[in-house]
Amino acid sequence: MDHTLKITNVLADSTRYSIYQYVTKLNQPVSVTDIAQNFSIHPNVARLHLSKLEDVQLLVSRTRKTGKGGRPSRLYQLSEQDVHLQFPYRDYHLLARIALESLMELGMEGERTLYSTGFKYGKAMFKQNFGNQNPENFSVEEKIKWLQESAFIIGMFPNFEYVKHEETIFFSLSNCPFKDLAKENPQIVCTLHGFFLEGMMRALFMNIQLKEVHNMMEGCATCSYKAAL
Repeated sequence: MDHTLKITNVLADSTRYSIYQYVTKLNQPVSVTDIAQNFSIHPNVARLHLSKLEDVQLLVSRTRKTGKGGRPSRLYQLSEQDVHLQFPYRDYHLLARIALESLMELGMEGERTLYSTGFKYGKAMFKQNFGNQNPENFSVEEKIKWLQESAFIIGMFPNFEYVKHEETIFFSLSNCPFKDLAKENPQIVCTLHGFFLEGMMRALFMNIQLKEVHNMMEGCATCSYKAAL
């Protein structure tokens, strides 16, 4: 409980919370100078905000030698430790593990059910936002905007690029909402995530072919995909 209070106190500052969101979306190390410039604040203030985020284990830091002599600078990045704030306490991660393990006990049939359900939930996101609207009435750019917004809402922090002459969408996800489970069972969870993403895209593009390019669980900085329209 003490740690929960510390986290809520640290994030109660709007600038500090914005800095944490910025580092989360960026998904790469930042320096005091980076934060000072992006938020138009003094470097000492930026350093204080970053230090407080590190104190509650939301960020971690390491030194970076410049090779020019003098004092080494520090780089700050997201901690691997997840933070869950719920009142009263709920353990949905444990529930997810139990459900996943139960399905795996059913063998191939359980696996097929898991993937088809993931696909169904991905596809259902379109109806939640647009009801019975016909996706054919949307331009490719409008569809991509919806995908971007939807992926952001569920914590994936996406980046989309449409290459028109190739009729291909390239996109990367800098955060995985299923990361904890994926660490324990990467093959199953990453495949499930792929079906979920395919469901989202198939709601908008009927004949899309989705292919994974990079995977965080294999040491890549992001999970990235290409989708041929």
